[in-house]
Amino acid sequence: MGNKEQNSPEIDSLINTDRLDDHLASLRYAEIIQRALMPDPELLKSVFSDHFVLFLPRDIVSGDFYYVLRNSSFLCVAAGDCTGHGVPGALLSILGISFLNDILQLRSDMKANRVLNMMREKIMKALHQTGDKAETKDSIDIGLVIIDCNTGAIQFSGANRPLIRVRNGEIAEFKPDKMTIGLDPLKEHPFTNQQIDSLAGDTFYLFSDGYSDQFGELTDKTFKHKHLKAVISSVAGLPLINQKEILESTFHEWKGNTQQIDDILVLGFQL
Repeated sequence: MGNKEQNSPEIDSLINTDRLDDHLASLRYAEIIQRALMPDPELLKSVFSDHFVLFLPRDIVSGDFYYVLRNSSFLCVAAGDCTGHGVPGALLSILGISFLNDILQLRSDMKANRVLNMMREKIMKALHQTGDKAETKDSIDIGLVIIDCNTGAIQFSGANRPLIRVRNGEIAEFKPDKMTIGLDPLKEHPFTNQQIDSLAGDTFYLFSDGYSDQFGELTDKTFKHKHLKAVISSVAGLPLINQKEILESTFHEWKGNTQQIDDILVLGFQL
């Protein structure tokens, strides 16, 4: 048998470069599609008196996503954090957005916890999760808020992701259920629904765990949830665009030259 002809190192390098360019081009196009599924900036301006979105995917596309839907009865705001990042996380995020759309179009008097209960059912069915140890454990952590457009009443339900409210410089955290959207290793329970009061000037924050889980270059420790709360508290009272700038610069200063380990999402809004 004849020897297989081999390319020169220069040709192999060009081939690998072309493949890398094709891969990056595919990711960039996937990024356009994913962002198109998230709320349009004009929609965000129309439903919030002020807001910001700090969105820093680790690998171009993201396992984090934010969601806003408004109809004549209610406004729904959510921030989700899917298992993984990059392409697998992005695909799961698209599934999550699609299921939220399906659920919230069903009725006009939707409860926040009911949305999460139904979303969990859909995710488990789509991923064929039955409890078998060998099957996929992919899931979505999410904080979800529903505001009644007629009364202003606010509901919150969380799957491992909390809601923070800042009022007159005072910070309050509304804890989530310690369950995920998907198959939980423990026994599944219904998500709880929390009623939250709101006053003019209140600022609310939903976020993934990427910010608080980031390792710092100088400390080799994670940023931690309590540190994130302290930063949010310190910027209270500033216009939200300035809050975003401080949160972003604080993150980059902490990370330094270390690798970003996860997708980053912080959504701040005033009603």
